[in-house]
Amino acid sequence: MKIKVFCLLLTLLTVSLSVSAKKYPVIKFDKTTVDFGTFSQDSPVQSCVFRFTNVGKSKLVINYVHTACGCTAATYTKDFISPGGSGEIRITYDGTGRMPGKFKKYIQVFTNCKNDLTRLFIQGDMSAMPEETLKSNK
Repeated sequence: MKIKVFCLLLTLLTVSLSVSAKKYPVIKFDKTTVDFGTFSQDSPVQSCVFRFTNVGKSKLVINYVHTACGCTAATYTKDFISPGGSGEIRITYDGTGRMPGKFKKYIQVFTNCKNDLTRLFIQGDMSAMPEETLKSNK
């Protein structure tokens, strides 16, 4: 009986070690938030780049990048990223037709990492168009 229990525990330990030893990619971003600061409604398009590195032990794949709304668009590295390799996600915010004021938007990055979801953020404060610009547009 003791031998059976010992064999069972040994088997469970072996299985758990082999599962935990699986090599995963790990995505590490240089930054996870970009602040555009204050910008004018007459220049409503703002862009930034989130750079990342695969600090894991296997190839990284970005499966999908989801933006919070139609005012935000993303382009990203679609190739495999080898361990030690890097890539980038380009984000463009377009405040055209939106009310001035502060905003904070999220971008969800889905990968093949063990923790498969990373959230990035952009924020800023779009100020109203200067009065001179409004008068000249009439």
